[in-house]
Amino acid sequence: MGLITLSHLIITLQVVINTVHGAPSDIQLDAKAQSTHRLDSLNLLSYTLLLILTVLTIWLFKHRRLSFVHETGLAVIYGLIVGAIIRYSGATSQVINMQVFVDETKYNSSLPPDTLSLYMPKPNPSRNLTFQYVFRNEIDDVKENEIDLKATFDPEIFFNIILPPIIFHAGYSLKRKYFFRNLGAILTYAIIGTTVSSFIVGILMYGCVQLMPIRLATSFTFLDTLYFGALISSTDPLTIIAIFNDLNVDVNLYALVFGESVLNDAVAIVLSGSIQHYGKRYQLGTGGFEIKAFFQAVGDFCGIFMLSLLIGAAMGCITALMTKYTRVRDFPLLESALFVLMSYSTFLIAEASDLTGVVSVLFCGICQAHYTYNNLSEDSRIRTKQIFELLNFLAENFIFSYIGVSMFTFPKHHFETWFIIAGFICAAIGRAANVYPLSFLLNLGRHPKIPLNFQHMLFFAGLRGAMSFALAIRNTRSEARQAMLTTTSLIVIITVIIQGGASMNLLKWLKIPVGSDEETEALSQNGGHSGNSTPRSDCNEPFGAPQRPTQNEKALLARVWGSLDSKYMKPLLTHSRPTLLETLPVCCTPLARFLTTTEQLTQPINAISGHQV
Repeated sequence: MGLITLSHLIITLQVVINTVHGAPSDIQLDAKAQSTHRLDSLNLLSYTLLLILTVLTIWLFKHRRLSFVHETGLAVIYGLIVGAIIRYSGATSQVINMQVFVDETKYNSSLPPDTLSLYMPKPNPSRNLTFQYVFRNEIDDVKENEIDLKATFDPEIFFNIILPPIIFHAGYSLKRKYFFRNLGAILTYAIIGTTVSSFIVGILMYGCVQLMPIRLATSFTFLDTLYFGALISSTDPLTIIAIFNDLNVDVNLYALVFGESVLNDAVAIVLSGSIQHYGKRYQLGTGGFEIKAFFQAVGDFCGIFMLSLLIGAAMGCITALMTKYTRVRDFPLLESALFVLMSYSTFLIAEASDLTGVVSVLFCGICQAHYTYNNLSEDSRIRTKQIFELLNFLAENFIFSYIGVSMFTFPKHHFETWFIIAGFICAAIGRAANVYPLSFLLNLGRHPKIPLNFQHMLFFAGLRGAMSFALAIRNTRSEARQAMLTTTSLIVIITVIIQGGASMNLLKWLKIPVGSDEETEALSQNGGHSGNSTPRSDCNEPFGAPQRPTQNEKALLARVWGSLDSKYMKPLLTHSRPTLLETLPVCCTPLARFLTTTEQLTQPINAISGHQV
């Protein structure tokens, strides 16, 4: 019995000894995990403190009525300061690097492997340890600060997490009444103007690059400069729009600036994707200009844009049907959650289908505001508007803060002085080519005309922002793309700080009327709601003058859609009157009765939706 107890004791001691031998590595790994967690927390804390500082400074500026710089400019400035502190104050820390040399010819610098499996020997010779590492990017200096690495986010975070609420809010808060009244001009600036600007910038930049040193000239292809033209033609006049709201600038100018910026984001991202698709086909061809590939790229542009639009509109309509024909409104928290998830899934469905989530979520937001909003309970209306307003504010300021931080911490910046100077000049020329010639053509058949001082403001409102930066940072593999990112970041920083800060003074200098009276469109007792405060001015009179609504104040396309919308779409998707029983032919009465809710039938006969297009 004593021998058995002794043998058990010996076995126990061997187990303890083996455990102790393994302890040092576990302790080191625990310490490394704790250090990584601490750095992650410190990184997020840095951005949180940046946003807190921005909010407090905004309050101070509003309290003191200061206007020489706007909140987005403040976010960029604070980001630059924090980025410089991170870059130059921290000592190089324990970033453990192992040099691995590859002798397999199938891997090269232009196509690195996605993952790296590293086999490490273990004390037990019968088994090896395998570690798998994911490709991040190419580095020039192995001595890096660990907080420097942590401060750099995966570019996909911008597309999949940060951008969707910004774009959705743009559609959800759109003043549709005045947007549709200026629809022709907005589409002209956003689609034709952005395309013209992209090609002009691309062509001019290619010409400038050819005049630069041979090393730079050989780094850029025409498709590279064309891609740069597409991404830099996307405008983000967040600062201008905020000032327009504060000063109650004429609503037609507001609609032109805001509507064009909303749509040209979508156009720019689809156009850049079409250029990339052309590039793939171009590489498979003869090397010259290929007619077939060009028209396929044009087809890609039209097809992707329209399919993405349809997905967004369909998801908005599906959400409207779900909220109309169910009683989910009895549980406002579930209703709000469903609304948010359906809206976000629109973006993911489009991206997973190789379409453009930005276009889808934009038009989903427009449809959600126009239809679904009417079916929501009062709690959900307030909650969803506040949620997306808050997310938009935080996401926008986070991006501008990150742009400032990344100027010092992002490892793939490439400063080319001549390319940067050319980028500023060509971007300004491209914006001018968008605004002035198209305004002249629009004024030939437009009433009211777009006056010259409003054209100057449209040109000045061409700030670059979140979309340009997100497109530029998504691919920084080549030297050309790195130079594009650096130039884009500098253009964003300069335009936001300088143009944003000077916009209020420019309004006075251009003698643009401000201080328009505002009115809130009436709410229907049964769900019709515009959700937006809009100035009284319409668009059938000269800008800034007293105006009277007339039947012909809307664009032709808006009038056609408005008739279809009021007769069929609103009765189907909301509880508004008239019902489908009154608008559909008699032969469709059974279907109309099935699609008409009791709530619609019990409404007063004069209860109509407050939405107007």
